[in-house]
Amino acid sequence: MEVIGWVCPEGEYPGFDRVDREHMDIAVNLVESYLRLTGYLTMSEFEVQARREGGGFDTITDIDIMAIRFPGPVYAGDPHTEDDSHLLLLDDPALLLEEGQIDVIIGEVKQGAADFNPGIRRHEVLHSVLRRVEWLFEGGIDAVVDDIGERQVCEAPARGGGTIRVRLVAFGRAPATDLHTMTHTHMVETLMGFFSGLEDAFRPVQFRAPAPAMLSLLLKTGFEVSKED
Repeated sequence: MEVIGWVCPEGEYPGFDRVDREHMDIAVNLVESYLRLTGYLTMSEFEVQARREGGGFDTITDIDIMAIRFPGPVYAGDPHTEDDSHLLLLDDPALLLEEGQIDVIIGEVKQGAADFNPGIRRHEVLHSVLRRVEWLFEGGIDAVVDDIGERQVCEAPARGGGTIRVRLVAFGRAPATDLHTMTHTHMVETLMGFFSGLEDAFRPVQFRAPAPAMLSLLLKTGFEVSKED
């Protein structure tokens, strides 16, 4: 049994009181906004349930973010010329995307240090989460779940060709960004870079999510955002 809250465009979550867009953790909001702008489809803040030995069910962990990105470039607008394609491209090399590869992220989001809760590596948790995208895997998800539990990453053949990379990622405060770690600093700097570098494309955008809305407002009103060394 699983309980899931889908992140709907209009912020509607029928039947799930805990998943409230208006009270979403600001760090989760930042992560989700960053991932969406870089081309990922996301789900956030949902619970995973498992049956107890004596019967009944317990919540064994919360998944802060799950994201999937299909191959191909992402643009801030709809480009019709080669120049537009270059100018409107939303690209972040830190995501370490590979050509022809689907990228699946199972993420832990912290306002403090970026690390993983023990529950995210449990077999039943990973199996429950990956069942949502099981159709994409050529050979099922059992071996994928085992690999992620041991190594935090797995690459597997995708249905119809290409590969799927599934990885655990901790979002939060950290010295650097890598395959399994994404820092607050990097996400903020990347979003600010998108908004300022593609100002014409983003000027008419009215962000409803608080994290990108505040960053966009600061830029529009002339503030410079920087971090002390």
